[in-house]
Amino acid sequence: MVSVRINGKTVVMHSAPETPLLWALRCEIEPKLTGTKFGCGIGVCGACTVLIDNVAFRSCQIPICAIDKAEVVTIEGLESPEARALKKAWIECDVVQCGYCQSAQLVAATALLYCHRHPTDREINDAMQGIECRCGTFPRIRRAIHRAAESLQP
Repeated sequence: MVSVRINGKTVVMHSAPETPLLWALRCEIEPKLTGTKFGCGIGVCGACTVLIDNVAFRSCQIPICAIDKAEVVTIEGLESPEARALKKAWIECDVVQCGYCQSAQLVAATALLYCHRHPTDREINDAMQGIECRCGTFPRIRRAIHRAAESLQP
């Protein structure tokens, strides 16, 4: 058994220790946290990105035994001031097309703003690298991150 805080609630997972966090989130936890998407299963596409102790990780690559006592935040629990600013900017910049990667994009952008309150294009590119957007909305994603960062400035 692994005890983890997920979106602010303590959860005990009974899956095998090597079970990827992605599958525990989507299949074991009630209610099912299906906002974290399955894309490739090998950590390449980034669709399964979640925050673990405020750092973006590919949940398909993290076994639940590696996160005992960690704090996990999925798109369903993303409620920080940074996340709220990003969600607002996402709408204002009309970022979403198909939406499949957007949970991961928002999670990774939130982790970025935790570390860099006024990120450069290079910092945005580095933080968002590896989260594939087949619709090509990355220019709007970058614009939305800049807008959210500006809205967080005093």
